[in-house]
Amino acid sequence: MIALGIESTAHTFGVGIVDDEGDILANVVDSYKSPTGGMRPHELAEHHLNVTTDSIRAALDEADLSIRDISLIGYSRGPGIGQALLIGAFVARMLAIKLGKPLVGVNHPLAHVEIGRKVTSSYDPVTLYVSGGNTQIITHNGKRYVVLGETLDIGLGNAQDKFGREIGLPFPAGPKLDRMEGKWVELPYTVKGMDLSFSGLLTEALRRVRAGERIEDVAWSFMEVAFSMTVEVAERALALTGKDELLLVGGVAASPRLKEKVGVMCEERGAKLKVPPPDLVRDNGAMIAWTAILSYRIKGPDSIRESSIKPQWRIDEIPWPLIEV
Repeated sequence: MIALGIESTAHTFGVGIVDDEGDILANVVDSYKSPTGGMRPHELAEHHLNVTTDSIRAALDEADLSIRDISLIGYSRGPGIGQALLIGAFVARMLAIKLGKPLVGVNHPLAHVEIGRKVTSSYDPVTLYVSGGNTQIITHNGKRYVVLGETLDIGLGNAQDKFGREIGLPFPAGPKLDRMEGKWVELPYTVKGMDLSFSGLLTEALRRVRAGERIEDVAWSFMEVAFSMTVEVAERALALTGKDELLLVGGVAASPRLKEKVGVMCEERGAKLKVPPPDLVRDNGAMIAWTAILSYRIKGPDSIRESSIKPQWRIDEIPWPLIEV
């Protein structure tokens, strides 16, 4: 079986091709970039529609395959930005109908976890999922993935981008914030049990910048506090579950500073840190294709009539066995 997966939850339109052994044959991404920062939903949809044909062709060329060699079509069904999701779902449905191939809608966070488990050989880890719209601590309870803790307001990546936009950084702001250095500025640190909150941190950081404090100092402190909060809840999850592997996924997982902090914590606890390569921690079509194969094995295809997008779809709504990798 060879699956073609379409990712379109936010600013990235991705097309991946994966076989049933989990070998990645192609992984093409084209991301929307706004010169002023932020993401306007209608502009995302227009971008995704404009790059669809070229992205599919590029993926097929990379895999050295014909579209007729594809046996399964997967797409990101949610969660995500509705207008962006609609483009990916529309393209996937049209391909499935035209080719007469089964269609499978995929949960985006689940795809991050499953591709991460596959490429790092992690069987039953605690997963720290950090991206633009999501910050969650995830584990498997024997019947499904459950969320042990999460942001109570905005995702870590979105907090970075909002702060970056205020100080004039292009989207995405994370990589540039990662490289800033400064002196310590006291900022709110909000962890509530297994949950955390970034809105107070962001509001105070913006207030400090507008009050004239040195941007580098506020930016460095903002990142230090945000990452330290994230690492704390991950450590609590390891202690609670007794598991000895931490899987770090999502676009923010590419941050060297975050990986360093998580790595130090894992080493002190005697846990193994597993991080997929950069092209697989970000949003991508390969993770959708692989998870579509797994989902097809578990429950079969989705009907076209029941393939509507789910912008608020949570990973813990899905019965899902712990699959050998």
